[in-house]
Amino acid sequence: MPASYRPVVSSAHPDFAAVDAALRVLDEGREPAREVLRDATRALLAMLVERAPGRSVEVRVPPYGAVQCVAGPRHTRGTPPNVIETDPLTWVRLATGKLAWSDAVRSGAVKASGIRADISGLLPLVPAAS
Repeated sequence: MPASYRPVVSSAHPDFAAVDAALRVLDEGREPAREVLRDATRALLAMLVERAPGRSVEVRVPPYGAVQCVAGPRHTRGTPPNVIETDPLTWVRLATGKLAWSDAVRSGAVKASGIRADISGLLPLVPAAS
């Protein structure tokens, strides 16, 4: 992945090798190994936070991670008013341009609630490998 796409991430996720690996496997029509999917999910969530800092939207990708992002009113207690939830494979596909936001929402693969929960303008985070 080009260096221009690498955000500063925690030491547990120093680079995007897992994203590259996940994309290669997806291009072969297979599902990435659990560890690769976990690391790719976390790296792409970190990239989302870098692209859209804030705390008005919570993006949940169980069991691998949840982040708060998007500028706006800060949420501090209980269930946030703007929540996005999806599975790791869908998240990797969305974040890399292999799946359109509208298709994921329409199919039910993404559940988004709240007036700020449409993050389609932020996606893809990286272009899909050709």
